[in-house]
Amino acid sequence: MDDDSRQARWERRTEIPLSLASGLFLAAYAVLVLGHTLPVVWRQACLAVMLAAWALFGVDYAVRWRLSGQRLGFVRSHPVDTLALLLPLLRPLRVVKVYEAVQRHHGEPRLSLHARVVFYAGLSAALLGFAGSLAVYQQERGAPGASIRTFGDSVWWTCTTLTTVGYGDVVPVTPIGRTIASVLMVCGLALLGAVTGSFSSWLLQVFASEDENDKLRVRERPPGS
Repeated sequence: MDDDSRQARWERRTEIPLSLASGLFLAAYAVLVLGHTLPVVWRQACLAVMLAAWALFGVDYAVRWRLSGQRLGFVRSHPVDTLALLLPLLRPLRVVKVYEAVQRHHGEPRLSLHARVVFYAGLSAALLGFAGSLAVYQQERGAPGASIRTFGDSVWWTCTTLTTVGYGDVVPVTPIGRTIASVLMVCGLALLGAVTGSFSSWLLQVFASEDENDKLRVRERPPGS
């Protein structure tokens, strides 16, 4: 049975708008970081969009906290939401929930569990990698002795970090850049583990189904055939 509490109704109503706001936040941040030659007015507009989106995230968090009636228990039971409020670059990961919200709204059949895990993990990795690349590039591009001087360098470094390859040809040298690197390493391991586990589970189900079908065919085979 679906949860029909006030908090659940609020979350269902705000899921898509907040996901769109998360996408706008990431887009504005990308323009702000990459648009070195943009006029000041455009950069200020991007900053205004980011602050407005961040304010919406704060209002949503406060409303859900109020509706939950848990007080400090809400913070303990929603660590990811709390972290995303403090680090709004993680908020674009909410975009992966748009698919679920649209499917629920139209009542259409959803992807299988394994397909959803792979889809969400892949989209999360892409969004997290893009956000991480922007954040690292912003911190590293002007740092003394930095090897990450272009956005392309940052994207390459993020790919090797998320995939846990770590060539070491380009590395962050600033404290914030290394902190971002640590977060990406942990997230990379988690996402790879989710995809690998889902794929392994799918293979086991396929092999188990084939074995069951073979046993049924043996039982149904006429004697002496």
